[in-house]
Amino acid sequence: MSAALEAAPSFAGKWSNIQPSLTPWITDVVSSMGFTQMTPVQASTIPLFMKHKDVVVEAVTGSGKTLAFVIPIIEKLIRREIRLRKNEVGALVISPTRELAAQIHSVFSLFLASQPSSAEADEDSTEPAPLKYPPPLLLVSGSDSTPHQDVSRLLETGADIVVGTPGRVEEFLLGKGQNSVSTKELDILVLDEADRLLDLGFSVTLTRILNHLPKQRRTGLFSATMTDALSELVRVGLRNPVRVVVKVENKKRGLKRRREDEAPDKSETEKRTPATLRNLYIRCLPSEKTVQFGRVLEKRRSEGAARFIAYFSTCACVEYFYQVFKQLPTLSNFSISSLHGHLPPAKRTATLAQFVVHPSTSENPALLLCTDVAARGLDLPDVDVVVQYDPPQDPKQFSHRCGRTARAGKQGTAVVLLCEGHEEDYVDFLSIRQIPLVEELYITRALSNGLIHPDPAAAQLLAEIRHLAMEDRALHDKAMKAFVSFVQAYSKHEASYIFQIKDLPLAEVAAAFGLLRLPRMPELAKSPSPNVGVWVEAVLDWDKYAYVDPLREKQRQAGLEQGKTEAATAERELRKQAKVAQKAKNGAWSDKTKHRALRELRRDKKKRKKEWEKKTATTPASALTGNDDDSDDGEDWKELQKEQRLAKKVRKGRVSQAEFNTEFTQL
Repeated sequence: MSAALEAAPSFAGKWSNIQPSLTPWITDVVSSMGFTQMTPVQASTIPLFMKHKDVVVEAVTGSGKTLAFVIPIIEKLIRREIRLRKNEVGALVISPTRELAAQIHSVFSLFLASQPSSAEADEDSTEPAPLKYPPPLLLVSGSDSTPHQDVSRLLETGADIVVGTPGRVEEFLLGKGQNSVSTKELDILVLDEADRLLDLGFSVTLTRILNHLPKQRRTGLFSATMTDALSELVRVGLRNPVRVVVKVENKKRGLKRRREDEAPDKSETEKRTPATLRNLYIRCLPSEKTVQFGRVLEKRRSEGAARFIAYFSTCACVEYFYQVFKQLPTLSNFSISSLHGHLPPAKRTATLAQFVVHPSTSENPALLLCTDVAARGLDLPDVDVVVQYDPPQDPKQFSHRCGRTARAGKQGTAVVLLCEGHEEDYVDFLSIRQIPLVEELYITRALSNGLIHPDPAAAQLLAEIRHLAMEDRALHDKAMKAFVSFVQAYSKHEASYIFQIKDLPLAEVAAAFGLLRLPRMPELAKSPSPNVGVWVEAVLDWDKYAYVDPLREKQRQAGLEQGKTEAATAERELRKQAKVAQKAKNGAWSDKTKHRALRELRRDKKKRKKEWEKKTATTPASALTGNDDDSDDGEDWKELQKEQRLAKKVRKGRVSQAEFNTEFTQL
């Protein structure tokens, strides 16, 4: 353990020190879980909750917040003198995700399964408050049951403790169970990961639930971070709460970046990550992220690490790299699984269970690839290393990701990969947010005349991934989808002044993804040029590039044939339209001759009109009327007037052009 991790004490005394004291069998369960001493958040929160106080708890992830509300809830319910009716709820716990709700449910189940019978408790207990009855438990989240079934299970079992997600709890209390479920006797409400509840847009739902619950209740709000929106929720939903803030002290050198091999000074500052966490970052070129990711895993595995979690920015990235890593020889020793929000709830639950029960060793390590769906609240046991392939879009998620390791006083390591350039400023940004990082030097960096050159291993890995993609077009499709989703997520980063898409050489990112060719995206036109030779488009006959799945390949071939037919039809239609347009442009020779004769006739009549008007301007009218020659000019003038009247009628639509031409020819 480095000097930077000489932590403040992670424990705050024995469980026997709590006043009022815990029921003996609850203390035995805690001891069987391996927790011989309380954490600071448990020592501060449990007595307050048991003394009927509202609490607002802000503590770093992994500090033991779950037991801080599970134990008081069980204590209050088993000490009730009057048992709740079957349709009455005594305690309600709301969490932001199904996975966290299931985990909280499992902790409650562990305690309640170990509860002795009433007779045994009365015989063995020396406490003045004897055990009255076991409080049943109900989980309302996930796809295992419908809201109607949730209400039916409550009425059948008489569950006193309900754990669920906001939407399902709202439906349980205000929807299907509005006329069946009673909360008049509710003792405790707990909002776990409260800031995440608001980030996910549950503020309106929470407000409706709070308004439905009785005012005379105890409320606990637990979170790793405190926000303005959370403060407003505290003001509305809690009565004179006691605020519990558990801080971690860490020795570091102010905001100055420090390498892993440098000794820290004696200045101290607050820290938002566990004291036993070794928080590192590695700088690399965008094209080197994947190869460096593999090296981080292998290095930590050689040091004895057995359980890994890796975070990516999007679901598509998780799904793509999951397919790639399973086939890479360098990661053949790892048991790899994936978890993201687009998986069905049942699949997500099965994946978590598989990761938790995996008998991980350094020879057979477990690796979970996931998005931020697994960043909050989940207590995944004995995670040794967390690797962030992509920094999170929301900087608040950074500490929660890191907190999946170094839990309950155990040692852990977290590593984030940052591209050289603007992304290095993320280190200073996190330092301001009380999350210090230490630089781990890049291994096997290629240098020449003091200049950094691309890692040859990155080009070799690109060739390996391309070879995998060329064997199945489905992998290429996943790669394109993952790359596009990464670019979109990167452009929406909340720390946009650090993560600037215009400064990121996307062609080099494509090398890290192993892309065969680049998709058509407007961002690529503005992207900086990559280093020479880092990435070039693969030479491939795309018409013959096939899917391994015969059904998908059959669909692709059908699409190609349909596309060729449609293209041929469109080409014939275009040629037909071109001929019509050309014919209209050229016209018939006879029509041209006819129109030319009409124009000459009109030009001659206009000339004669001008001559007649000039003559009438200088000759008396009486002389004009007696002149036979001039009478012809007068007739011409009348004809011209008639022609003009017909022209006006044509413009107004009263006479067709064909009628005009016929009449004009007769004139």
